[in-house]
Amino acid sequence: MPLLVVGSVALDCVETPTAKRDDVLGGSAVFFSYAASFFSPVRMIGAVGEDWPGEHTKLLEKKGIDTSGLQTIPGGKTFRWRGRYLPNMNDRETLEVHLNVLGEFQPQLNGSHRDCRFLFLGNASPAVQLNVLEQAKAAELTVADTMDLWISIANERLHDVLPHLDLFVLNEGEARELAGTHNLVKAGRMLLDKGPRHVAVKLGEFGAMLFSANGSEDPEIFRASAWPLETVADPTGAGDTFLGAMAGFLVASGERSYGTPLLRQAIVQGSMLASFTCEAFSTRRLESLSPSDLAERLRLFREATHW
Repeated sequence: MPLLVVGSVALDCVETPTAKRDDVLGGSAVFFSYAASFFSPVRMIGAVGEDWPGEHTKLLEKKGIDTSGLQTIPGGKTFRWRGRYLPNMNDRETLEVHLNVLGEFQPQLNGSHRDCRFLFLGNASPAVQLNVLEQAKAAELTVADTMDLWISIANERLHDVLPHLDLFVLNEGEARELAGTHNLVKAGRMLLDKGPRHVAVKLGEFGAMLFSANGSEDPEIFRASAWPLETVADPTGAGDTFLGAMAGFLVASGERSYGTPLLRQAIVQGSMLASFTCEAFSTRRLESLSPSDLAERLRLFREATHW
């Protein structure tokens, strides 16, 4: 069964301390879909403008991603993001955001989309996410991402989304802001109390933490490291790659319960695949990545973390 992805499709302009790239392929749905496609079939829903390069669609289709849900809005322009990374390559400044067609996009699921059992809600307004949830009644596994913007301006609606989720993913700053505490352990427990079965907190170059409700007051916690990179070219999309690999791995497992042991494996798969994204701009490194490359990094990670 395919994994349905609804999220942003973008043209990014990225500046790092050593290089700059304009109008490269980006967006949460793009990185998620590309990563998930290493494990399972993917159907992608998004919106682009008439300025969207056709070669980007061909690239996604070459990876086996179903782009029939990618809508071109007449007279519109594609969502654009421009950002600059600071020398530590962890922190970045958003220089420009142009929502363009994304600002008014209301996804409409057709029959084949509505039948998908696995749903990922990419970074979009909670109102859009709730709209998709209302249409995707067949979903058995629902995963969602968010960002600080929606925590600030649509907090109440975001809280309406959380009870519908099997897995909620956000970065550590967003976790602290949404939970109202600087302590990540407390934040994980508080976010579970808001409704999702599991919460994954992305820690950038330091990996990720998984919090799982286990029926007791204290959640079950798993902490995974990231693969250490000597050189980081561009971290853009690493978080979406992480989440896409996680979801794709869960779907490919054939399991139906998605318990903590399986999610732990998914966290590691996501961390390793995300490390490849950081090695080049946009999806360039993922485009050349082979299954044997991923398997070798997983092997090395096992050796590095065994004790």
